[in-house]
Parts: sequence; structure tokens; C-alpha cells
Amino acid sequence: MNHPSAPASPAPAYPQTLGHPRPLWMLFMTEFWERFAFYGIRWALVLYIVSQFFGGDATGEATANRTYGAYLALVYAAAIFGGYIADRVLGYQRSILVGALVMAAGLFAIAVPEKHIFELGLATIIVGNGLFKPNISTMVGKLYGVSDARRDSGFTIFYMGINLGAMISPVLTEWLAKAVFGSNAMPSYKYVFIASGVGMLISLGWFWVGRRGLKDVGLPPKGGESPLRVVAVLVGMLVAVPVVFSLLAAGAGFLQWVLSILFLALSALLLVEGIREGKVQRDRVIAMLIIFAFNVLFWMFFEQAGSSFTFLADKIVNRQLGDFNFPTAWFQSVNSIAIITLAPLIAWIWVAMKRRNPSIPRKFGLGLIFNGLAFLLLMFALSSLVNEHGKIPFWTLFMVYVIQSVGELCLSPIGLSMVTKLAPLRLVGFGMGGWFLSTGIGNNLSGIFAGHVSGERGMTVPSALSGYTFGFWSLLGAGALLFLIAPLINRLMHGVK
Repeated sequence: MNHPSAPASPAPAYPQTLGHPRPLWMLFMTEFWERFAFYGIRWALVLYIVSQFFGGDATGEATANRTYGAYLALVYAAAIFGGYIADRVLGYQRSILVGALVMAAGLFAIAVPEKHIFELGLATIIVGNGLFKPNISTMVGKLYGVSDARRDSGFTIFYMGINLGAMISPVLTEWLAKAVFGSNAMPSYKYVFIASGVGMLISLGWFWVGRRGLKDVGLPPKGGESPLRVVAVLVGMLVAVPVVFSLLAAGAGFLQWVLSILFLALSALLLVEGIREGKVQRDRVIAMLIIFAFNVLFWMFFEQAGSSFTFLADKIVNRQLGDFNFPTAWFQSVNSIAIITLAPLIAWIWVAMKRRNPSIPRKFGLGLIFNGLAFLLLMFALSSLVNEHGKIPFWTLFMVYVIQSVGELCLSPIGLSMVTKLAPLRLVGFGMGGWFLSTGIGNNLSGIFAGHVSGERGMTVPSALSGYTFGFWSLLGAGALLFLIAPLINRLMHGVK
């Protein structure tokens, strides 16, 4: 799997818009609408599962949480195969078009209120996203030469597209579900999914029209221009959908075994290659695998945002702000607003610290600790701030999302960059696969953990307090441990910063 930091050939000469290659803005809007679609369904999925398939009974919360976690995990696992197909079979442009089309089909399918069609729709989204998501980021990198000083700035602009789509989507889709086609008491969730499907079609259309501006970038590999390759990939995706459906239906516990075996096999492959290349490369692979383990833990708790935090917001947070009732869906936009606001500040802090800038493992440790502080705030709220109606103040959950975003900014941006520096040169793609898999495993565990937070009968103040207390101590312990062993990991990195 190619990575944006390592384009295979010099970038073509492009017309410039606002100081950047013009196709960047086309990719910005393509990704904006894809993220609109992805985050549109994020806030509604667990609420819809409980409402539609459990008749609104809170006993369905644990199943909804586990389904959400498994869905996210498989999205990340599918990205490994999507990158390979783009590299070796279709090229990036056709991979993005096919992936967008398949995702749109899945988004419309989950609007059908039948359990098996819903799960098949989720599987279709996963398969389509696997072909779309890793490849559009790679395309951004290919717009710039290796030494072009604007590369980081270009990725920052692209990252804004991601966050703008994620910020606007919950607000608009919630308005459609409650104010236009439903009510607060009876939201019409299917219109959330339909709106997300329309967003995906806009993304597809935008890229279809704008791709001519990319020139040769992202075209099929030499000798792979035949349209029959597209047909072959579509057939392969049709075969993959029932496989993914089976993994979803088998449950999060079984999926955890599958993902763990895949991760162990990938780790062994990387380690063998590292040993073959000598002591320095072996040590770097070991350092990378240690950080992958901590990455699992970060996402296990961070991804409560779309599962248990949704039920917390819906049932236990006092969302009444004067005459205005803050919608549950809008909490999903807080992370994006925080990222857009805080990313430049945190980037400036790292630069200002100069030689005292924390090492990679210590930045990961800070990410875990900030994530833990968010759970500490929830512990305090659930133990000391519950009112006579069994509700905690609005500001507490709002700030949980903000604090988690600080943790994300400490950890997430350096992950892929770290892999390109530490993985064996011949297996950088597999290193990326390890990063995606560790994130996916964390997401699957997030669903299992959220199921425990909700308990057998649905979320209560005691069940939330018990679960989030465990989250705090796990994250604090892991962050402290990573700080302690950071010098050892730095030695294993042999000069990689």
C-alpha cells in the first residue's frame, strides 16, 4: 500500500488555486461529502438499532454497541485490502469511483427497516469504504513533489475537509430525522441514512467530474487499463459482502479472535523481515509493535463517542439549555470543532518546545492520559453532579469530547508517519496494515466495552460510573507506563524522531 509521503514519480505540473494544485480542492470536496456520509450515520446507528430491532427496549443497547464496534473495526480492516487493490489492480482513480458507488448502495440499503438487509447494507458500506478511504488520502500526497514544502499544508487543508464534513453532517441529518420527517419522540432515522447516501453520490459525482484535472496521477498500473479489471473487482466485492456480513453476524467476540489472529500473523511477518534486515531494523519493528498495543487501548475507549456516549447523552445528560434542548446528534460535531480549533495551537506548541518536544512514545502517552482525563471528568459527574432527575450537567459530556480531541491530536497525526519511518522498507504497506488493524481491534473492543457499560438492561448511572471508572484507570495506567518505558522505546527506534 503506497503512503502519501512516498509518491512513486514526480508530481505533474498543475494549475494553482490559492497556492496549491487545483485538484487538491476537488479532493477536499470529495472527502468532505464522503465524511458527511460516514458521520451522518455515526450518531444514529446505535439509537436506530435499539428503536427498530428492539422496539425501543434498553436491553438492545449492548447488542447495538457491539454491532457499532464491529462495523468500525471492519472498516479499518477493509482499508488494508483497498490499498492493495488500488496499487496492483485498479489504480487510485477507479478504486475511489468503485468504492464510492458501493458505499452509496450500502447507505441506501440500511434505510430499509429489515434486520438482514440492514446488516447486508453495513457490510456493503464496509467493503466500499475499504476501497475509498485509504486511496483518496494517497492521492493528495501524489499532487506534490517529494521535496515540495507545501505538502504538510496541503494535508492540513485536506484534513479540514474531513472535519468540516464530520461537523456539519450530524447537525443536518438530525434536523431531517426530527424536524422534517419525524419528531423528537419518533425520529425518522431512515432519512439520516438516505441523506448520507445522497452525500456519497455527491462525492462520487464530484470526483467523476473533477478527476480529469488529476492528469496521470492515480491512473491504472501499466497494462491494467482494461475495464474487465473493474468488473473483476466488483465481482470480488460482491463475494466479500457476504463474508463481512457473516463476520458482523458472528458477533464482536468471534471477530476479536479473527482480528487478533490477523494482527499476530502481520506482526510475525514484520518481525521476521526486521530480523532479516539486521539489529537496527529488528529493534524498530519491536518499537512499532509496542506502540501498536497502546494504540489498541486508546481507540477502545476513544470510540465510546459513537456508542455508549450516545446512550449517555440520550438518557443521562441534561441537554436542556434554557428553552433549547441540545440534540444528542450534535455531540458528534464537538470533536470536529475541537480538532479544527485546537490543531493549529497544538502544532504551534510542539514547534515552540523545540528540543523539549516530546518523543513519539511520550506523545502517545499524552494521548492516553488526556483520554483518561475525559473519563475522570465523567467519574466526577456521575458520582457528584447527578441531579434529582438522575441527570448530569450538559457541560460535562461536551468537555469530555473536547478533552478526548486533545488526546487524539497528541496521538493520531503521528501514527501513520511513525509507521513509514519504523517499518521495514519492503513492508511499509504491511506496517500500515498493522496500524489499521490495531485501530480496528481497538474499535471492536470499544463495542464490547460499551456493551458492558450499558449492562443487560440498558445504561444507568451506576453502570456508566462503573464502566467509565474502569476506563479512567486503564488509560491512566497505560499512559503512565508508556511514559516510564519511553526511553527504552526511543533506544529501540535508533534515532527515529
